[in-house]
Amino acid sequence: MIKRKETLRLMVLIRAFEEKLEELYQRQAMFGSTHSYRGQEAIAVGVCSALAPTDVIASYHRGTGHLIAKGADLYTLLCECMGRADGYSQGRGGKMHMGDLSFGFLGNTGTVGGTVPTATGAALAAKIRKSNEIAVSFFGDGAVNQGVVHEAMNLAGVWKLPVIYVCENNQYAMTVSLEKSVAIKELSIRAAGYGFEGKTVDGNDVEAVYEATQVAAAKARSGGGATFLECVTYRWDGHFGGDPGTAYRSKDEIEAWKAKCPIKRLKEKLVSEGVLSVAEFEKMSAEVYAELDKVAKHAEVAPLPKKEVDLASIYASVEASDG
Repeated sequence: MIKRKETLRLMVLIRAFEEKLEELYQRQAMFGSTHSYRGQEAIAVGVCSALAPTDVIASYHRGTGHLIAKGADLYTLLCECMGRADGYSQGRGGKMHMGDLSFGFLGNTGTVGGTVPTATGAALAAKIRKSNEIAVSFFGDGAVNQGVVHEAMNLAGVWKLPVIYVCENNQYAMTVSLEKSVAIKELSIRAAGYGFEGKTVDGNDVEAVYEATQVAAAKARSGGGATFLECVTYRWDGHFGGDPGTAYRSKDEIEAWKAKCPIKRLKEKLVSEGVLSVAEFEKMSAEVYAELDKVAKHAEVAPLPKKEVDLASIYASVEASDG
């Protein structure tokens, strides 16, 4: 069973991290843009809480929540987002390009749909090694029409690979709504075409996400193959830092989804059951935000990468001419 108080704290931590990134972005204290995960915290926490430490995940541009839920170090993660030398990629990858296998993180990418073949390959490797590991691919609804997504899922079905495909359906790609780009109501039914099970769950219910992932993980470990989990949710903010998100979405729609906040939902459930008091929640939240402030102050004075480090990962080949 999921540890609900710890789960709630982890979701608050992810939201606090996202808000800290937005603050740093607005102050021009970080390189590149942000891709807020606010509103989707239940998916990262629900999925990763159901995984073993040896399982691996592949994340995409909206992925800091996945990293935190899988066990990333906050200081190292924030340094990478800020382009600092103490980051996971020594400050060279930024928010969208980093990785660390020490906690099962295959890496993230800004290539739409790129996590699907990555996780599929990792699952194939696990099957060849006859290990007990499974791979998880996180991706958004905007990736579902990419050709490589279909190709990789087809192979996962053919080879019965131990992989879970987690589609975070937040209703919009960049600015195009799902209803204008996909003819079906539930994306999970596509899994039938690849020969494995698909399931649509409430992505704002962390316990529902956790339970669905547990079932999928057990199936993958027992040789039953892949599962497609469609987690229905909503991103509160624009697609990226410079996008207010209001030109293509109504205020009423945004507010209606904010009322379904996954953090508020679990908090109210625990309070109503007498497991948690409002005062305890407020104290816990204050501690989390204070922790992030402390980490950010440390990261802001971390050194920038040296030029020698940048050049060390650049390669070129020169072919000898016949003359």
